[in-house]
Order: sequence, then structure tokens, then C-alpha cells
Amino acid sequence: MLFVIEHLELKLSEWLHIEYSHAAQIVGRKRLLITNVKKRGELCKLVEIARVERKPARELFKQRELIVLDPRARKKLSPTDMRSRGVIVVGGILGEDPPLGRTRELLTRTLPRAPARNLGKEQFAIDGAIYMAKRVGEGKSLEKVPVQHGLEIQISEVHSTFLPYAFPLVGRKPLISRELIAYLKHH
Repeated sequence: MLFVIEHLELKLSEWLHIEYSHAAQIVGRKRLLITNVKKRGELCKLVEIARVERKPARELFKQRELIVLDPRARKKLSPTDMRSRGVIVVGGILGEDPPLGRTRELLTRTLPRAPARNLGKEQFAIDGAIYMAKRVGEGKSLEKVPVQHGLEIQISEVHSTFLPYAFPLVGRKPLISRELIAYLKHH
């Protein structure tokens, strides 16, 4: 199984880089490919964490090999999907609350013959979506992977930040990189 993040933001922010790095830690550098990286500086930075391609996924793979993760897709991702296709494509897009449907606009429509699947009703961060797809690829149904809805990060004694996304639970703890928590506390 290959996991692809199609880089779709206009710039590689620090937050986005943290999520990409964490995704690489989750599935392994060799199993993660970041596509559609046009800027040389971004390519140089990303090649340190994963395999990188300038071309978009639609130019690198046959659509019959792909599954696109799209929160607005009609069907949920299942282990059966994962057995019939070898490449999961996730949009490299930072989420909005409420979601704006940018995955459908920027990714799903560019791959009309690749089936689109969702991870349930909630919106996941990029690294969380990669983790969920990995678990489904290991044979787990989405319903068997515990998820926490929303996460409050304590910034100081009096301030906190609430992230309104779904977080897979690993050992009863939400899956979020320590690097992102540190970033949130200092920005």
C-alpha cells in the first residue's frame, strides 16, 4: 500500500510540514509520496521526510490504482476498497471549520475515474487521515478504530486552543504530533 499526499496549498507552512512529517512517521518514509510539489525550496525541504514528485498523482498513476479520501464522498473507506486498489490519495490541505469542500474541488474532480471514499462524518487532519487509511488497510473497519471528536490544547494556565477535528485514538490518546503541540504553544 502506498500513501500519497497531493500537496494542494499555495505554500508549505510550518503546520503543514509538521503534518506531512508526522504522516511519514506513521506509515514510513518509503510508503509515503508527496506529489504536486512545484516549488524547488519546498521540494528540497520535503525530500528530507518522504519521497517527493513534482507531478500530480493523476500523471503518475492509473486512476484504477487510486482511492481518493474525500470527506464529502458518499461511501466510507473499507478494507475491501484497500484490497482492490494500491494507492490512497489524501489532499494536502489544511482544514477549515466548517469544512469548505476543497478536497472535492482541488483533488477529487481531477481524478474522475478514481473512487472517492470518506472516513466518516468528521474531518481529520492529514496525518490522522493517513493513520485511519493505514488501519483500514490492515483490515480494520472504520467503526473499529476509536476516534475522539475535537481536542483542546492547553497553551498556558489561562489559554487553550480547540482543534475541531477528529483524532484517532492510539492507546486511548489522540493521535497528534508532539511537534504540532509545541508549535501551537509558541505561535
